Amino acid sequence: MNYEAAVRYLLSLGRELAAPTQAAAAKFDLENITALAERLGRPDRAYPSAHIAGTNGKGSTAAFLESIVRQAGFRTGLNTSPHLEKINERIRINGKEINDELLAETFTRIQVLIEELLAAGKLRAHPTYFECVTAMAFESFARERVEFGVFEVGLGGRLDATNILSPAVAIITRIDFDHENFLGHSLKEIASEKAGILKPGVPLVLAEQHPEAREAILTRAESLGSPVVEPAQLFRVDRESMEIGRVFARIIEVDSGKSFEISPSLPGRFQLQNALNALASARLLQDRGFRIPHEALVTGIANTVWPGRLEKLQSAPDIYVDGAHNPGAARELAHFLQQNFQGRKIWLLYAALRDKAVDEVAGLLFPHAAEVVFTAPRTARAVSAAQLAEIAGHHASRFSVIPDAERAFEHVLAEAAPEDAIFITGSLYLVGQLRHYWKHRAQVATR
Repeated sequence: MNYEAAVRYLLSLGRELAAPTQAAAAKFDLENITALAERLGRPDRAYPSAHIAGTNGKGSTAAFLESIVRQAGFRTGLNTSPHLEKINERIRINGKEINDELLAETFTRIQVLIEELLAAGKLRAHPTYFECVTAMAFESFARERVEFGVFEVGLGGRLDATNILSPAVAIITRIDFDHENFLGHSLKEIASEKAGILKPGVPLVLAEQHPEAREAILTRAESLGSPVVEPAQLFRVDRESMEIGRVFARIIEVDSGKSFEISPSLPGRFQLQNALNALASARLLQDRGFRIPHEALVTGIANTVWPGRLEKLQSAPDIYVDGAHNPGAARELAHFLQQNFQGRKIWLLYAALRDKAVDEVAGLLFPHAAEVVFTAPRTARAVSAAQLAEIAGHHASRFSVIPDAERAFEHVLAEAAPEDAIFITGSLYLVGQLRHYWKHRAQVATR
């Protein structure tokens, strides 16, 4: 089938969530993705890989690590979720999105095998959207002779379709509350689900955690004989500063005492922790024989691209898109606003999905805004703009309700002064929709 047909078919399978609910877990488990990978000849084992779980920062950490390994001269694969504008974003080879032709070809081949497995009774049901895209990443990386793959967990860890990997290194970024209906209502429960990616003997890079989350993960690692490395054990931050929203840091290697400078390309002080996660992972890979020169560590961190996360679209007024969809991400965005936009008028264009902690996120973000505009992206999972206003309007000093996201964007653009700042946030669906609209709008303006 062609690209358009492949995308239509994939979307007909439903979008996220990426893992079955706990109620359905006993029925589905990892059987579908395992059966499909076996029929494909286990493409997930054709290259060494890194597997990354966590609540916040796992996408940025994945992007940093892929960039480092690519700078070292390896042909890389990067599998992340969700996408902002096109499914192709989820599967990147050597830093570039998979092209339409290869995506269609890969899905067509996989769909033929799915029909074969269904007919033979080797699949209980058609694999989900996420399972199909995960299988496509495994297969396309193998076919394109990727030398190292970086995989971001979609949801949780234990039951995520990516969890059939046998990685060279596992990484767990900071854990916070999100998807509680699927992962549990305590940090210990959530951490236990995330720690499900650990494999016997495979080293783990563990970011700084809340004590109860850290304890749950360390207990799991000990039971599997998985060595645990926390970035602070390898690196000490000797000096740091902020410039135009970016962090610049002098890092000292604890063992050798050697120092070097890093400047993550991604805005926000929190990106320093994500960069250190990637640096610690690269060090573990060096210990396992991967030739990653020192220069690749520095240039990889400096050259990382990760759209939709504190991404600046323009100046005068400044426009940023950031998918702060859970309390942890909202806290980081609030810190960014506090550190860089004191005294400036901030407009928040805000939307959220039904399974999100809207009131808590609003309580963190809205006090920083002069005006909040409630809107909604085009997805059935979105909370209506009017309902958002009822739930969270009391956190805003001033708000308006404009259900159509593009109209809401145009309203804010018309009202904002050149010295103001506009932040589009709350939902990655909103970020993707308005990012796409912004690019199209800019193209029309230049004709």
